[in-house]
Amino acid sequence: MRKLITIVALSALATPVLALQPLHKDQRVLSGFYAIGLADEVRKKCDSIEPRIFRAISYLRSLERYARNAGYSSEDIDELQDNKAEKEKLKARIRADLAKRGATPETPEGYCTVGREEIAKGSAAGRLLRVK
Repeated sequence: MRKLITIVALSALATPVLALQPLHKDQRVLSGFYAIGLADEVRKKCDSIEPRIFRAISYLRSLERYARNAGYSSEDIDELQDNKAEKEKLKARIRADLAKRGATPETPEGYCTVGREEIAKGSAAGRLLRVK
């Protein structure tokens, strides 16, 4: 029996650890930051919509907890926060999606429309916003 336990323990140690993908490629994290970024763009450009600050902070903390529970280190999380290239890619994606929905600097009322739509459907971004 001892030999069996030893063999099982050693084989478990010899099994390669699954490598985690970069945190910025994790779909849950990416979706979370997309929602936060979308809500931020809307609240900046629409005077009739305001952010739900405490809810946004709570949402960010839940993403951090998720990352830690998924096996990411503090260094991985810090690296994501400091990754300017990924931030710019996400901002460009958000702005392109907003433009498709009619929210551009030339049509600022489109941001309010998008914000109200997100709030009405209860999306992740919509839960971070409220109408004044």
